[in-house]
Amino acid sequence: MEYKIPLDQSAFYNGETVLVDGQGLSVTTFVYPTGVKAVRLRHPSADVIMLPYQGQQIWSAVFSGRELAMRSMFSEPQAERDVLHNLARFLLHCGVTGIGSPAPGDRHVLHGELPNAPYQHAWLVVGEDENGSFIGLSGSYEYIEAFNHHYRFTPLVKLYQGSTLLRAHVALENLNQTPLEYMYLAHINLRPVDNGRLVYTARVNPATVRVRANLPPTFQAKPGYLEFVQQLAGHPELHHELKPGMPYDPEVVFYINYLADEQGWASCMQMHPDGSADVVRHKPDQLSHGVRWICRTANQEGLGFEPATAEVEGYSAEKAKGNVRVLASGEVFRADYQMGLLNAEQASEERGKISALTGMSW
Repeated sequence: MEYKIPLDQSAFYNGETVLVDGQGLSVTTFVYPTGVKAVRLRHPSADVIMLPYQGQQIWSAVFSGRELAMRSMFSEPQAERDVLHNLARFLLHCGVTGIGSPAPGDRHVLHGELPNAPYQHAWLVVGEDENGSFIGLSGSYEYIEAFNHHYRFTPLVKLYQGSTLLRAHVALENLNQTPLEYMYLAHINLRPVDNGRLVYTARVNPATVRVRANLPPTFQAKPGYLEFVQQLAGHPELHHELKPGMPYDPEVVFYINYLADEQGWASCMQMHPDGSADVVRHKPDQLSHGVRWICRTANQEGLGFEPATAEVEGYSAEKAKGNVRVLASGEVFRADYQMGLLNAEQASEERGKISALTGMSW
């Protein structure tokens, strides 16, 4: 059972307006001072802020009193289309014409047109399914480029009663009469913690956990950075513990070959010193590439667990690797993933499953 409640952009106000309140779940709407409209999903252990008309980003995700989103230069969302002028703190959808930095000759912008896309429609979902009672946000963005792309992108994020996990589903439909090339990345940005430990469903070696050797042209390598990257390339396990002072400045990117469990899920955790964990799960048969992004600078800190259809070298490079997918006319690509917080008992259980699957002692 699921009910759909259409949202109206004209009905957003500076103060918070309650739209749903019942069974321990609530939805409110408000407008940031920058003019960006927001939806807040809540229950006693969760407080999630999303931007219904700007990329359907997840701006903030607080579970059990802890902010999971990266430490950002942005205190509030900006009414911008360029991803570097409004980088979502927790989740931004990336694609479809490209992901990553465009190479010379590529026509797409950084991470494509999805991150701050102006959605034409947005709606709440309220209901109950096999996982319990839920509230959520969905919407649709139709992209049209004359003589080229025409598609509809529809994401959905659900928050369940009593749960500290968000469940996401995305759908991409080709509205053209001709095939559509596409790429997609779920740019999930966690907040790294000193001495946190990364635990994930991969058999770790330099072939399965690969370090990107080059920096995007917008970055400059600092002294010692290239030597650090070379060290990680030969020994990727060195990044599993987030020791203070490790030079992830401006960033280090890894490409990971994830394994899936019997239900088809891959899992990646940042285990905190108190035993709890931040977790992201995805299905490699849908999102076949794992991207990990670590940034720890004086101005911002992010730990990206990012399932994707390709690596993040831009359209031309990914095309050459065979990573650009194609949708036939009317065909729909779908993907599911989960993100959130595990308590110490849940994290220990997840760690045991990961050890059993990978044959590694985590």
